[in-house]
Amino acid sequence: MHDERILVTDDVTPLAPDTGADDPSRRVRDAAAERGLDIEVRVSPRAASLEEAAELRGISPADIVKTLVVKGRGDHYLFALVPGDRAISWAKLRAAVGVNRLRLPEPHLALEATGYERGTIVPLGSTTAWPVYADERIRGRRVSMGAGAHGRTMFLDADALLDAYDATVGDITDPIEGIRGELPKQ
Repeated sequence: MHDERILVTDDVTPLAPDTGADDPSRRVRDAAAERGLDIEVRVSPRAASLEEAAELRGISPADIVKTLVVKGRGDHYLFALVPGDRAISWAKLRAAVGVNRLRLPEPHLALEATGYERGTIVPLGSTTAWPVYADERIRGRRVSMGAGAHGRTMFLDADALLDAYDATVGDITDPIEGIRGELPKQ
């Protein structure tokens, strides 16, 4: 099978230099180092769509991983890692977690639960180490995901991330073609 993913090169988006204590991705960098993860933080220009974001990063939409913080009962949360070309399947995620109800929290609750604003949420550096559930389709890929700050993205090996967080991996998503129209094929 031919793999059409584009390899990331140094000229796709510039590296975001580590600026020390004032670095907007400081918590992510520190958490990656603590867990032995090799990450590459890059500048991430604003994009109007998933497809544009993938093009700017030199990767396929499937290689962008969205991190969703999901609220369970009471003060219990979890992270769901979803490939960019897919949407969370609430029924599949509930089955994987073994609960009847899950939902996306309000922005202020997501911030309280993770220390990150929506759009910057990532398991690395979260103020609480919530359980991680990941869609099986990210296995074996080098992915791009949030880096804890607007205007930043990180690239890392998905398998290393899943292992570092002892993630539960399974089918927790559905295709989004029916939701957003046709996406580029991989």
